Amino acid sequence: MTTSQLTLITGASRGLGRAMAAQLLQAGHMVLGISRRQDPQLADLAAKAGVELIQWEQDLSEPVAAAARVSAWLKTLDGQRFDGVTLINNAGTVGNPAPLASAVPAELAQALRIGLEAPMLLTAAFLGATREWRGARKVLNISSGLGRNAMGSQAPYCAAKAGMDHYSRAVALEEAHMPNGARIVSLAPGVIDTDMQVQLRGASAEKFPDRGRFEKLKNEGMLDSPETAAAKVLKYLARADFGSNPVADVRDPA
Repeated sequence: MTTSQLTLITGASRGLGRAMAAQLLQAGHMVLGISRRQDPQLADLAAKAGVELIQWEQDLSEPVAAAARVSAWLKTLDGQRFDGVTLINNAGTVGNPAPLASAVPAELAQALRIGLEAPMLLTAAFLGATREWRGARKVLNISSGLGRNAMGSQAPYCAAKAGMDHYSRAVALEEAHMPNGARIVSLAPGVIDTDMQVQLRGASAEKFPDRGRFEKLKNEGMLDSPETAAAKVLKYLARADFGSNPVADVRDPA
């Protein structure tokens, strides 16, 4: 029986998601990347590493369709060939930082669909489709400190991440009673120099009073590169105690 690992990652074409996909490919994982666009460089990396990369262009603001596609695809695979299968819900959006009273309804709804509905529906699809697989099953939700500490003008992002944390707690309780139950963690990855940080630093100071905090993080060199952050996150994912605390921080001691 072939020893192999399968990892599904949302938001795999840029930032933290892309860095994780690259490092997993180099480690020999089969990877399904779910993003708004494909990344030719990731395809080249997979070819050089001799591993399989599948890239879907999928709009996560339509989470029902995305979850149905994931479920159907997983059911075409032979689960007995994998020693482990992991879903990494990484995609998210900070949108346009502004007080909730001035939020654009369509943008607000989209932020919650991408940040909370999609991870929850994908988790449900993943758990259902892999229930009888033999290998270890894991779900890693990329959360944020803003899910645990509120910030003005970031209500949808805070709400999505707080919801991600709490549904992870609930699913952990469910899976604890299942044969080969999945281990799930909603993990804060630290502060990372990604496009989201650029958005926050470029937001209107009038609408987003905390902009200066993010400018300071950048100016004082306190941001991890996506590659450094990815290595930390994947190290946490590989920990023997992964899942013992369903809401965690990458900086938590082993």
